[in-house]
Amino acid sequence: MSDYAAPLEDMRFVLNHVVDLPALSNLPGLNLMGEQDLIDQILDEASKFAGNVLAPLNQKGDTEGARIENGVVRAAEGYGEAYRQWADAGWNSVPFGPDYGGQGLPWALNTALWEMWDASNLAFSLCPLLTQGAIDALERNATPALKSVYLDKLISGDWTGTMNLPEPQSGSDLGAIRARSEKKADHYLIRGQKIFITWGDHDMTDNIIHLVLARSPEGPPGTRGLSLFVVPKYLVNPDGSLGRRNDVRPVSLENKIGIHASPTCVMGFGETEGAVGFLVGEENHGIECMFVMMNNARLGVGLQGLAIAERAYQQAVAFSRERVQGRPIQDAKGVMPIIHHPDVRRMLLSMKARIEAMRGLCYWVAAELDRANRIEDQTDRAAAQAMVDLMIPVVKAWCTDTGLAITSTNVQVHGGMGFIEETGAGQHYRDARITTIYEGTNGIQAMDLLSRKIIRDGGETAKHFAAGVRGTIDGLNNRDLVQASLIRHLSNGIDAFENAVTWFTKCFGDNPGRAGAGAVPFLEMMGLVSGGWLLARGTVKAQGMLDAGIGDARFLKGKLSTAHYYAEAHLAQASTLLDPIIGGSDVVMSMDDAQF
Repeated sequence: MSDYAAPLEDMRFVLNHVVDLPALSNLPGLNLMGEQDLIDQILDEASKFAGNVLAPLNQKGDTEGARIENGVVRAAEGYGEAYRQWADAGWNSVPFGPDYGGQGLPWALNTALWEMWDASNLAFSLCPLLTQGAIDALERNATPALKSVYLDKLISGDWTGTMNLPEPQSGSDLGAIRARSEKKADHYLIRGQKIFITWGDHDMTDNIIHLVLARSPEGPPGTRGLSLFVVPKYLVNPDGSLGRRNDVRPVSLENKIGIHASPTCVMGFGETEGAVGFLVGEENHGIECMFVMMNNARLGVGLQGLAIAERAYQQAVAFSRERVQGRPIQDAKGVMPIIHHPDVRRMLLSMKARIEAMRGLCYWVAAELDRANRIEDQTDRAAAQAMVDLMIPVVKAWCTDTGLAITSTNVQVHGGMGFIEETGAGQHYRDARITTIYEGTNGIQAMDLLSRKIIRDGGETAKHFAAGVRGTIDGLNNRDLVQASLIRHLSNGIDAFENAVTWFTKCFGDNPGRAGAGAVPFLEMMGLVSGGWLLARGTVKAQGMLDAGIGDARFLKGKLSTAHYYAEAHLAQASTLLDPIIGGSDVVMSMDDAQF
């Protein structure tokens, strides 16, 4: 398997010139972020850790996998030591507030760091990803007493967290959850079984804090009767020391296609006396509390699509430079490395262009999250949060669909060697496959985008998104070849987007099935347009820097060429999706079941 080197040059460009990380220093609590040297140092150190510590464990972890022995899950060799180094270096605490030991740095910067953790070792990064989601849920919903017990240890990384939703009969349909709670004096007893629990048990930390969705004692049926509970692996004594083992245990590990080093557990709660749990938020409001954690995780999973695509791209480029095969059609000099063949070059440029579009989207949404968390004006804060909510399903679904496609292209670049496990190309493809499924399948993300984000506010937030795209189009230069291409295809794409939003708002009330059948191509359209929009913002900065003689001309010209190719090869497809959205949905819903 090839090495991993974080693409720091592009990361810095996107952070500084596309999402304007320096401007975030004006937000309350982020004043230190004006220190560019500090930002550069953080990125450099993260790159070293990802490349030198995590990446070398990736293929080994895939081969060895996690295992369960006598009711205890053992991490793959080297993972525990790597985790302790990672936590001791403070990487887990980056975006959280200082009240419980966090560093209070922006989510936008943290997103760049997480791209490195994901790309270097996806199975490893899944463990702290769920911890960060648990922290976010507790920060927003837990009582001060619960926060004082758990947040310090979770933020430091001394303990890890999990999210426990699905059950054998309840995957995405949370209303079918059967796990139940019984009220005691100052706690609850939880009983039930959960499946597909990422890093549900392991031996890397002393304690694991499970966030569990279960039925309230007297709650109504369906999702309205669900509450959220903290269920620690070990109970915590009043002095902060660990007490007795709670009644929660891993029952088994799933045998999976990929991410083998990440244990996916079947968890049993309350198989004897009942698992002690503590209510987070109010009874019967578990869904609201859990969605905080799920949104955090969905942004993180979308980032995984970008990250694993970057790792696969680096591998494809390295292989294409080394693999000597055939004589390129345009050059009769003899056999050459395959990077000289037109179709290989097309595949590599397509990978690169979509990766840079995804990077812009992921980092921009993270910056909007910073604004939603820290802007003091309540109207502006609400607008930023609405934009985050609108874009989360796009990030999750479009980036993971695209990431999976890019890992498949990596296998194709390798040819027959890509189908051989020892090259490592297959691992990236296998690992990427789950990203389109967990944290809500991408079809569910599309329905969320349509029903909860577009229809619920009558398309108002979508209009604000479109206005932002049109504002960028107005600032482009039609005399510049690259920007002229972006103007044409962005204009066509945003026109189609607005037409689709109008059609959905008219169609949904009378025929929600027909509207729903167009949700996935609509999300793809929005992803293509979003990526093109943020690449366009980058071209303005890159061209301005070239004109001023600032920066690395080779890198900046590469940014322009990559954006140009994205516009012609990918953004151009956005407007063509309007027909499948409107016309194709009729065919989908008119098919008789027996005709499938």
